[in-house]
Amino acid sequence: RVQLVESGGGSVQAGGSLLLSCVASGLTNTDNCMAWFRQRGLDRRARVARIGTGGHDADYKYPFEGRATISQDSAGKTTDLQIHKLNLEDTAKYFCASAPGACWGKVGEADFQYWGQGTQVTVSS
Repeated sequence: RVQLVESGGGSVQAGGSLLLSCVASGLTNTDNCMAWFRQRGLDRRARVARIGTGGHDADYKYPFEGRATISQDSAGKTTDLQIHKLNLEDTAKYFCASAPGACWGKVGEADFQYWGQGTQVTVSS
């Protein structure tokens, strides 16, 4: 059974940084696309960043280009997301997601099969 467990959320002041981690277990594929999504209120979950196995094909969605870094350990079990220059609009629940295969073509939440429970990030002024 695949499990994704996020950690690292919490409260942070605007302008600060945060490191979110996702530990995956039970993945049977050697090639997986890992992603971070966020959900603000009742909005749909929106992709923040994604990364392929081995750290390949990392990319970011607006407005995270240039202020977020997604990375993965060599075993492909832990996927981190570091966000800098946090602002009030970054307040959201952040989810880790996984899908078998390469990241190519996996653009939205429907493309990801496995999800964590999410971790809340609250940015205050």
